[in-house]
Amino acid sequence: MKNKNFMSFFHIWRLSWPQVLMMIFHFGIGFVDVLVAGRLGKDVQACMGLTTQAMFFFLVVATAVANGSVAAISQSLGAGLEKRAKRFIGLGFQIGIIAGVIIVIFGNIFLDNLLTLLHLPTKIYPIGRYLLKVYLLIIPAYYLLLITNAFFRASQKVIIPLFATMLVTLVNTIGDFGLGLGLWGLPSLGYKGLAWSTFASILTGFLFNFVILMKQKLLVRESFAPWRWIKKAFFYLYKVAWPAGLMQIVWHSAYLALYAIVAALPFNNVVALAGMSAGIRIESFLFLPAFAFNFTASILVGHFLGAGDIIKAKRLGYQVLGFGFILVSILTLILFFFLKPITYFIAPDPSVAIEAMNYLKFNMSAIIFLVPAMVLGGALTGAGATFYQLTVIFISTWLTRIPLAYFLGHIIFKTATGVWLAMFLSMGIQAGLTFYVYQFKNWDKFALRKKKIICTEEL
Repeated sequence: MKNKNFMSFFHIWRLSWPQVLMMIFHFGIGFVDVLVAGRLGKDVQACMGLTTQAMFFFLVVATAVANGSVAAISQSLGAGLEKRAKRFIGLGFQIGIIAGVIIVIFGNIFLDNLLTLLHLPTKIYPIGRYLLKVYLLIIPAYYLLLITNAFFRASQKVIIPLFATMLVTLVNTIGDFGLGLGLWGLPSLGYKGLAWSTFASILTGFLFNFVILMKQKLLVRESFAPWRWIKKAFFYLYKVAWPAGLMQIVWHSAYLALYAIVAALPFNNVVALAGMSAGIRIESFLFLPAFAFNFTASILVGHFLGAGDIIKAKRLGYQVLGFGFILVSILTLILFFFLKPITYFIAPDPSVAIEAMNYLKFNMSAIIFLVPAMVLGGALTGAGATFYQLTVIFISTWLTRIPLAYFLGHIIFKTATGVWLAMFLSMGIQAGLTFYVYQFKNWDKFALRKKKIICTEEL
């Protein structure tokens, strides 16, 4: 028994450490963006938070396809059906290209409408519009970067997404400091430089993944299945992806609504926006490693469900949670001791730094809720049970967080403190609901192996 537990621990760690490191590099991307934005002024820093959140909104389809691909590919490999897994890779790649192009077209058409909905203050409107305009151009490559990363994760080749993220971080850092601040002899483009460094870094990451896919023969002629297979396979991918996509819309639209609530505060709204932007970037030092364990839980639960071992799949979800909780708690303590200097470093404006620390006081305390919600949520994704995740997210955000944020922020406290408190309370509800679903609901019924369709290599 001890040997089995040791092997589980080893397997979890083998899959988790590259993804934790990948998320640390991902944190570096956002950290450098906000750091350089802070040097360009609080107007640019406030815009970075809003436009980044809007960008996540544009990426919901890619995230949905990535979640569906992880469930389908990991379960296929767990069942020993390599041809089926390869065909899901081809299908996901095609969907990524088509969806990315569609988002670019519609994003440009409705760009000004989105900015209006965000209640972007007039003096920072041109900055926000330019950033989003450039970000839209890289959407197709961004889609394929996210989706191909999911392919490798589902195949347990977690080192490859790590290298891709390292490349993105390197190019983005050089671009931000070079084009943003005019270092190393590069032209000083200010906030425009930040936008184009993002463009270059995402394109580099995708091209790296594409070359590896070709070299490892994961994206070859046989990856593109006949229409007869696609019609059946797409049905399962759709059943997993649409709740995942809608969940992303619910989650990120709630964040956009939260930004709008903060932007409409009666006092110090720009400072609150900038503080929130800086706080989210610092908080991601904890949030992103939790995401790494979310990914690990998805992979392992998917593989064991594909193999038909439901008991092992459920137990591994809890094991990943325990491991992740310990690591993220240690990182929280480390961050706590260095919080003030880090905050003032990333947000030089004193008023912004104070508000960022106020934001972090509530959201770092919510880490006890964050990790269970994310890790067990990842396990549900690996099972294909994204509908349960959608329900939990909707209740904890639109039925809890947003009404509470308005009530506490605009009526009770009349400051951003009320909004931050609402975020803390809603995370508690999200964690409780996720645990209930994972422990008591029959979520393994969503597994691909149990379906009557596409259960053989031929299909």
